[in-house]
Amino acid sequence: MRALATIDRAALAHNLERVRALAPDRAVYAAVKADGYGHGATTVANALAAADGFAVSSLDEAMQLRWSGITQPIMTLSQPLDVDACALAAAHDVRPVVFDRTHLTALADYVGPVLSVWIKLDSGMHRLGFAPGEAAAVAAHLRALRHVRCVGWLTHLGCADDPSNPMTERQLAAFAHGTAELDGQRSIANSAGVLAWPAAHADVVRPGIMLYGSSPMVDATAADHDLRPAMHLTAPIISRRRVVAGEPIGYGATWRAPEDMDVGVIGIGYGDGYPRHAPSGTPVLVRGLRAALVGRVSMDMITVDLRAVPEAGVGERVTLWGPGLPADEVAAAAGTIAYELFCRLTARVSVEIV
Repeated sequence: MRALATIDRAALAHNLERVRALAPDRAVYAAVKADGYGHGATTVANALAAADGFAVSSLDEAMQLRWSGITQPIMTLSQPLDVDACALAAAHDVRPVVFDRTHLTALADYVGPVLSVWIKLDSGMHRLGFAPGEAAAVAAHLRALRHVRCVGWLTHLGCADDPSNPMTERQLAAFAHGTAELDGQRSIANSAGVLAWPAAHADVVRPGIMLYGSSPMVDATAADHDLRPAMHLTAPIISRRRVVAGEPIGYGATWRAPEDMDVGVIGIGYGDGYPRHAPSGTPVLVRGLRAALVGRVSMDMITVDLRAVPEAGVGERVTLWGPGLPADEVAAAAGTIAYELFCRLTARVSVEIV
């Protein structure tokens, strides 16, 4: 077996409990979009069976959960709405987020079982949602529709990962002003909101990345918040070789051996989703010890400096990220974020659920 992603259900459940400890007495809608951030949506949803609901991107993602037996309410965060989408959602208790005026037209034309919806306000991020000043008019429009019920109001925080950024307080104020005296639940907090902004907890929190054991914060690690990695990505050493000082390794000859040294060739590459732009020096774990990527990432393999672990041999598995090596650290070395590392893994990576 080459690349293997081991998904730890106990870690997922532990991280959900951390959410509940940080946001007590709030409903928790776990974000499992993008195939559970690359961990497998149904695997994650079953591991998080204690969640009050789930948040996905689309009806397609919602229906995957329904077909797998998930019964909790499901919120779709960015599903375009037409009459057919409304009918499918209503039939399966999927609750779309209404964020565009075209949705209001679709809802007015829809006839069928009562469809529960959330309404999104743009409190300052300027992607999706109605202006806070439009909230009362949108609420009045929906109240006039016999087949539609407004569950509540939500917004999304753009800078909650940075506690020093004043934008979050501005967003909270704009959302509070827009929803004043309107009926329905409130949902604001993403993972960063759960961790750093108690005022954003409202009625329903929507954690994502923290459930998978990574930190969204610019000033704190996952370990700082007692979050456990839910994915352990490993791959085997498929060859070991001696490289003479001054000789290059890999495409483009971008890295040369500073001395006579042993190099391990690891059976994972960008064809498996490992980031091609990861530079020399990106950490891996060999026998639990830090070693460094050297040379360019290839489609099927990477090369690693084995000077710190001279006993490592062919067949031994190397940790690319997981326990002992946070995905956040690997992502920072590669100039990206853990979200992308998780979501980019390809079907070539075998999956084991523990």
